[in-house]
Amino acid sequence: MIDTHITAANLQSLLFLGLGSFLLAMVLTPFYTSFAFHKKLWKRPRQNAVSGEKAAMYQKLHAEKHKRNIPTMAGVIGIVAVAYVTLLFNNDRAQTWLPLAALLGAGSIGLLDDYLNIRGTDLKNAGLKASRKMFLIMLVALLGGLYFYVKLDYDSLRIPFIDADLLLGPALIAVFMLVVVSTANAVNISDGLDGLAGGLLTSAFGSYAMIAFLQGNYGIAGFCVSIVGVLIAYTWFNVFPARFFMGDVGSFAFGTALGVVAMLTGTVLLLPIIGGVFVLEAGSSLVQILTKKFLHKKYLRAAPIHHHFEAIGWPETKVTMRFWLIGQLCGAFGVAFAILGGMV
Repeated sequence: MIDTHITAANLQSLLFLGLGSFLLAMVLTPFYTSFAFHKKLWKRPRQNAVSGEKAAMYQKLHAEKHKRNIPTMAGVIGIVAVAYVTLLFNNDRAQTWLPLAALLGAGSIGLLDDYLNIRGTDLKNAGLKASRKMFLIMLVALLGGLYFYVKLDYDSLRIPFIDADLLLGPALIAVFMLVVVSTANAVNISDGLDGLAGGLLTSAFGSYAMIAFLQGNYGIAGFCVSIVGVLIAYTWFNVFPARFFMGDVGSFAFGTALGVVAMLTGTVLLLPIIGGVFVLEAGSSLVQILTKKFLHKKYLRAAPIHHHFEAIGWPETKVTMRFWLIGQLCGAFGVAFAILGGMV
């Protein structure tokens, strides 16, 4: 049921958290940018496509972009700002320990991957090996799932529209892992055009902030609003032509946190709707891999799907803005379904 005890103080607290994280991120950005250019933290362009062969189409589409030296790992700014604001000013610690720990844990894995991408000597496979990266993300998800089930005492999934819970018991840990790992990778896959992931994540976390707020979960709502604040600051500088990229440190951190928030609010079955573009992006890459392997042909000119639209002639900015619009519609539908389905 919608919390009927919403007060002006609740709203003021959320606005304070969002504004605080935004301002802190804006203050930190010039310092990080100066550091990143001084240390030459340039992102290496992709060498291989998702289906394994040389990424010729990607390199053709983004040849001019990669003539510029564009720093990566800017997601560190957002992680620091969210952690600082959450630990100092979000009063509901019980609701924020898990998503904050997931944010920091996944961000650390992404940071290591980005560092190896920048400093590594293997140009073909820059960064962590995919298997190691997946293992580490799964480890974070497992620890989070155990905390979710054992410490927070969750044991079921809420089913919308039928006013019922699906009792899963320990199996909920596996569901938690599947949701978190899938969301982390989907956001990572979507981070391929200037401004794209930042805008999509802003819509998704904004939707979950509204859902959590209507549920009376003000700590989770505040955490989501804090992330929205830093994402707005990040996207301000990341829109075309990008000043920097969030890197895996940002995409893994925010993607993991998004999956955790969906579990905590009991609306995980709405996550594919709210994150509809992320599902499309990850799904397009999976289908590209499978068709290449089993049918020996590609159904898209390039994957994920945002590169396909570039390949057929859409300017990068058009792809980004249209995906933003779809993401906003998905978020609005998700909130509407949460209300109509009795999940708030």
